Amino acid sequence: MLFRFDNVSKSYGAHEVLREVSFQINPGEHVGLVGRNGAGKTTSFKLLLGIEDPDDGRIEQMRGLRIGLLEQQVHAEGSGTVRESALEVFADLHAMEVEMRRLEHDMALTNGDELDVVLSTYSDLQHRFEDAGGFTMHARAESVLLGLGFTKDDLGLEASTLSGGQRARLALAKLLLEQPDILLLDEPTNHLDIQAVEWLEDFLAEYPSAYIIISHDRYLLDRTVDRILAVENGRISTYAGNYTAYLVEKEQRRLLAEKRFREQQELIDRTQDFIRRNLAGQKTKMAKSRRNMLERLERVDRPDSDGRAANFGLAAAARTGREVLNVDELVIGYPGVELARDVKFAVYRGDRVGIIGGNGTGKTTLFKTLLGTVDLLGGEMEWGHNVKPVYYDQHLADLDPKNDVIEEMRLSISGADDPTLRGYLARFLFTGEDVFKRVSALSGGERSRLSIAKLISGSGNVLLLDEPTNHLDIPSREALESALETFTGTILTISHDRYFLDRICDRLVNLEDGRAEVFEGRYSDWLDERLLRKSEERAKDSQAPSTKTTVTTAQGKSARPKGRPIAAIEADIAEAEAEIADIDATMAKPSIASDHIKLAPLTEARAHATERLERLLAEWEAASAD
Repeated sequence: MLFRFDNVSKSYGAHEVLREVSFQINPGEHVGLVGRNGAGKTTSFKLLLGIEDPDDGRIEQMRGLRIGLLEQQVHAEGSGTVRESALEVFADLHAMEVEMRRLEHDMALTNGDELDVVLSTYSDLQHRFEDAGGFTMHARAESVLLGLGFTKDDLGLEASTLSGGQRARLALAKLLLEQPDILLLDEPTNHLDIQAVEWLEDFLAEYPSAYIIISHDRYLLDRTVDRILAVENGRISTYAGNYTAYLVEKEQRRLLAEKRFREQQELIDRTQDFIRRNLAGQKTKMAKSRRNMLERLERVDRPDSDGRAANFGLAAAARTGREVLNVDELVIGYPGVELARDVKFAVYRGDRVGIIGGNGTGKTTLFKTLLGTVDLLGGEMEWGHNVKPVYYDQHLADLDPKNDVIEEMRLSISGADDPTLRGYLARFLFTGEDVFKRVSALSGGERSRLSIAKLISGSGNVLLLDEPTNHLDIPSREALESALETFTGTILTISHDRYFLDRICDRLVNLEDGRAEVFEGRYSDWLDERLLRKSEERAKDSQAPSTKTTVTTAQGKSARPKGRPIAAIEADIAEAEAEIADIDATMAKPSIASDHIKLAPLTEARAHATERLERLLAEWEAASAD
């Protein structure tokens, strides 16, 4: 056992967050913690860490338990460069390394029996250093940083100059490298693009220690956890399997609970009817007996619904022409900064198109170009007949922080009276005094729901949605998906939410390396095809005949034959660079990055390849000077 909650309760004033909660986490378990925003997920982490104290019950921990926490908001970034900051987690290894250098110095100054003692001490320390992964710590740190989206150039940046998203990724990298007994990850995919999220999923799937993930990313939960803890109405229920298995079992439990409740209510009704008819008659004794039975009966609670659900119902959209949008050879970006070119695709009435790609590839810029707020740099685009596009901005710039909720809504539904506005806002979970909250005081999820309410209130028949599920909890995401599935218009959406993409979109436009790839099908189909393509490319590369033309000296070093053509040297340089890139790609794989034993030979191979490249570059310079 790592830790156990035993009948733990926690309230804030009159609000009861957790009620008599009991569960246990064991070594190596991979757990997802799900529930609505404000249900008590983060509170559970705070209780475990001792930041908060339970009102009742107790929390037991394994002696010496090492807990690693990734918070949603990262406040510290470490010192030095990105690489140096990541290496801070290896403080014990650094101390051993310093001691080894000291012993090496002592060896040069001692002899005889004293030297034997120093050599023995050094040998023991070196073995411990190697077993702990000391010789691969630099490679491990680099592979994790690269996997989470940092580039080689980023590793030399000062950590203090990083953006908020970069600081969050650095904090996650350090936590993964530290490898505590249990990781507590609160929305770990915030600030990660799809490629980095996929890398993280592979890393966590093979992670040997325990972790608990709070996440709204259902795809992540499907791929990384084998148990779900669901916070519902102050209680925590446990479910075996991933998120999809949890949904199935939850529905089965709900149906069974409803059946038990219904059957007991029917029994109670029949028994009460019998008592009424026979209490004063010939069967008085039997009626009294049944009354006593009812008084002793343990009542089955009516199944709870897990809070309120938003209603993102979309009105019927005005019909457009068959061709909604045509984009031909489009070049997008800003003056002096080209993000993508030759972007070419067509959108037809009723299409659901997902725009995907890494951070900075131009997805939002594409939307702004289509809407005319950013000038196109080249190519052509044309909207079809009777098209009325409306835009959901992931940064929620359409909301005025000085307005209250009902005032903000009045801007979209002009002429509506307060009862009408309040009724409409109630569909989006703004009830009672909520409608008078200032926009600046709303949570991220509340602001998202308000922005969606404004979007839906309009008469647009083409929705351009930029990360519409950001800040929404899972029930709200599912409500939005249900509404979009019934929308009669056309949808273009940018999203990192792969579950959302799979459910909503039947076509994809992938922006990558300054180009646009159009894929007919769902995200999971695109992912399968991409993985197959990469596998085939690796197999092809491994079977390609070597074009190596270098000459080896007696010492095993490459040397330039006299008069060797520059073209041949350049071919060798390209080969050496490709070899280093291939080794880097292998080292960045999650299965390698977390295993210093597998990393050791790769680290050595990379060092040899780098030395060879340096010799070839020197040879090229000499040849160029001839």
